[in-house]
Amino acid sequence: MFTIGKLAEKAGVGVETLRFYQRKGLLQVPEPSGKVRQYDEAHLNRVSFIKGAQVAGFSLGEIAQLLAMDASQDHAEARQLALKRIKAIDERLTQLQAARTILEKLAHDCEHSRHKPCPIIASFC
Repeated sequence: MFTIGKLAEKAGVGVETLRFYQRKGLLQVPEPSGKVRQYDEAHLNRVSFIKGAQVAGFSLGEIAQLLAMDASQDHAEARQLALKRIKAIDERLTQLQAARTILEKLAHDCEHSRHKPCPIIASFC
């Protein structure tokens, strides 16, 4: 059992982040034990899940859906949400690769151009 400060420390987040998760309904607020609320390993596991899902690109709304799906054992729906996230990641990777290609060409043009304005600067005007 630990305080919200210790939970934040163990989870690698700030106390305000935990309070935000609580306001969003992602993290349960425990009943006070005396003057202090006591958090346990289940709370730590929940925060770890939220952080991992965020790294995977899920929004807080989607994370709430995943948590509800876990409670109801709706694996098929969770899989569909993951496949949707994969598609969004693939689309973003395509956009990033296109941006990289453009910037690579502009950097090359800038290096080999003796004219003003700079091709990089000019391309964004």
